[in-house]
Amino acid sequence: MRKTLSILAISLPLLVSGYAQASESGVLKAKLAEISTLKANFTQTVTDVNKKEIQKGSGVFALAYPNQFYWHLTEPDESLIVADGRDVWIYNPFAEEVSVMDLNQAINASPIALLVHRDEETWSKYTVTNEEGCFSIAPKSVDAGVESVDVCFDGNTLTQMVLQDQQGNVSQFMLSDQTAISDDELSMFKFTVPDDVDIDDQRLNTVN
Repeated sequence: MRKTLSILAISLPLLVSGYAQASESGVLKAKLAEISTLKANFTQTVTDVNKKEIQKGSGVFALAYPNQFYWHLTEPDESLIVADGRDVWIYNPFAEEVSVMDLNQAINASPIALLVHRDEETWSKYTVTNEEGCFSIAPKSVDAGVESVDVCFDGNTLTQMVLQDQQGNVSQFMLSDQTAISDDELSMFKFTVPDDVDIDDQRLNTVN
């Protein structure tokens, strides 16, 4: 379950034309371009492959273009994900462990990172479809850790995200109390490793 949340989630489209997919991808990117920064509270509901509820939670979500996001689950168990523009830090206070990976590794693991990434080559690795204001983003690679992520808007306001992993678990995140991020809040995208925690450094550019 923690892996699903850490990778902080293919429907239609085998019959959709390449032009339509490109067009819907462009529409989504245009909406995201209107959101340079965002901070919101979220509530989370997780269901298993049989649609049985297995977890509820809440926390704070934030993003800033380019390539910065913040995901702080406060209930039921605390965990923290911070992307600082280069690296992604995943902190589990209970286990006293921090994992760190390259930003590109995180993008390959989950399409949710596309919310703060505008590179055309990266976007070409995903299929985007649109239905009634909800965009489904699915990796073309079968090796991705997530089956799909749906992002839904009310106008240009991001209202919810739905992540489905390859085991059939679905995590729904409803956003509320959205604001832009002030300059003095940008420090949330800088992660400081706490004392006395184990560091699992998975960065590909690490020299052992």
